Amino acid sequence: MNDTELLADRFEEQRGHLKAVAYRMLGSLAEAEDAVQETWLKLGRTDASGIRNLGGWLTTVIGRVCLDMLRSRTARREQPMETGAGGFDALDTFVPDPVISPLAQIDPEAEVLQADSVGLALLVVLETLEPAERLAFVLHDMFAVPFDDIALIVERSPAATRQLASRARRRVKGATPSTEPDLGRQREVLEAFLAASRGGDFEGLLALLHPDVVLRADSGALVRGAAASKVVHGAKPVAEQAAMFGQFAGFARLVLVNGSVGVVTVPQGAPLAVMAVTVSDGLITGMYILSDPERLDRLGLDDLAD
Repeated sequence: MNDTELLADRFEEQRGHLKAVAYRMLGSLAEAEDAVQETWLKLGRTDASGIRNLGGWLTTVIGRVCLDMLRSRTARREQPMETGAGGFDALDTFVPDPVISPLAQIDPEAEVLQADSVGLALLVVLETLEPAERLAFVLHDMFAVPFDDIALIVERSPAATRQLASRARRRVKGATPSTEPDLGRQREVLEAFLAASRGGDFEGLLALLHPDVVLRADSGALVRGAAASKVVHGAKPVAEQAAMFGQFAGFARLVLVNGSVGVVTVPQGAPLAVMAVTVSDGLITGMYILSDPERLDRLGLDDLAD
């Protein structure tokens, strides 16, 4: 085995970890793959003989790659843009890519991505952070990267970098809803919700929703009408939305979405939507629905459509 093959093998050993870092940084599985590939290319242009800790070096490099991608994304958002239905822009309604597995099992790659239960609710909050804040929080709080190393990426002092992570931590703690950790209890609540939706039981839907529940639906830029992207607040409006789409409840299948019980709706053999929820004290407090046809196609859900 030559040096190039050996280096490639060592990189493959780190691939799962690198994709997990990039997924938390970007909230996009496709962009995470791009970031991993860019990190490999950078390694290929580097004299690896001088790298003492390859894992640490790769983590730092992919952090820098993701930071550049986030800054580019932020710059695009700052350009004038047309708001969608209800006056919401893309950031208001954005739902990150979900990691989906059958309810009975988690495949090895999904298990790496879902380590530490990074739910969609947390990823939604991470989208509201400034790029440097997100980097500092993800690398330090989720992957224990020292602030001295992160400071080199964001080009700030270690003390300033620590403050970035501290601000991000406060925002994450204040905005991320708590959720029931018991998968069995999550399943009971979701099954009851689907049964009420299928049966047209409006009062049953209301009884399962927290008064301050928030529904976030991301249908992409091209979908219009009742199915367009939206943010809905409050039990009654959310129940009305559920009743409106109750005809599809019979096609819902329970799955694991980022380590929690969620739903894939598969009418006529084609995935229509993925939904994750947060549950607290037996009530649904948050609903996160991805129904963007283009992004659903990229998730590779064909096995769930059998």
